[in-house]
Amino acid sequence: MRMSNFNFLVKKGVSSVFRNTMMSFASFCVLLVSLFLVSLSTLVALDISVILSNIEEKNEIEVFVYGDVEETVLTHITDAININANTDNVFFYSKEEAWADQQASMPDVAELFDYLEENPMPHTFRVTVKDISLISQTADEFATIEGVEKVVAPYDFASALVDIRSTLTFIGVALLAVMILTSIIIIYNSIRSSVFARQKELNIMKVVGATNAFIKIPFFIEGMFIGIVAGAASWFITKITYEAVVGLFKENLEIWQIFGLVEVISFDSVTWIVLAANCILGALLGAIGTVISTAKYLKV
Repeated sequence: MRMSNFNFLVKKGVSSVFRNTMMSFASFCVLLVSLFLVSLSTLVALDISVILSNIEEKNEIEVFVYGDVEETVLTHITDAININANTDNVFFYSKEEAWADQQASMPDVAELFDYLEENPMPHTFRVTVKDISLISQTADEFATIEGVEKVVAPYDFASALVDIRSTLTFIGVALLAVMILTSIIIIYNSIRSSVFARQKELNIMKVVGATNAFIKIPFFIEGMFIGIVAGAASWFITKITYEAVVGLFKENLEIWQIFGLVEVISFDSVTWIVLAANCILGALLGAIGTVISTAKYLKV
């Protein structure tokens, strides 16, 4: 195909958007809503993932070492914990620190501590893990370390977090698939109606020698153009909505700090990614809907 022909088809595709205002506007609205829902849902899903990660980081495995032990034993336990593949961070809380904190927390009965002959508190290693789904396995491995007397881990809570993450991931993927499929179907019907509305014009083009590709390309360009414009509009609306929602939550910062909401994704940090994703996805949805509709219903 010559460049002049291609330029003509591109211009024809873009101009047809404005000649068929109602059909184009309907397609634009459908894509806009779909892309907006996809964008906002994706950002919320990412924020939920961040929140869950923050909560997971607060789940620690506690490794206790009772009694007076030599420094070499503590060093051995520290090394054994650190070399574990699932260990993220290790904080050592000595029995002396624990005893001092215990006394400071009970000032009214401080004199009673003088009657104790020895410090009853254990040395404690507080360990955060990389993969919370492996917390049970990791705790069992810590329990086998020589010198360790007791290991405590939030097994039930960790299991609940893993289930929540899996469920939310499944729901998010399912909703995304449904919205994309719905968009393709509606765009398909809009383009099909547009094709039928111009059936006489297309028949004339076929009679004078136009190929199927020559006839279909303007519709393809039309779908992509509408998709890109809808993607840009979706980015703008997503930005306003997302920043408004995040700003609303941050008004009660103290409450939401508990859930890690202060570390949600800043829209400015992903603005170009969201814009590109919206425009590309919009163009693909418009193009796919066009290709399907013209392939099946363009009878010329």
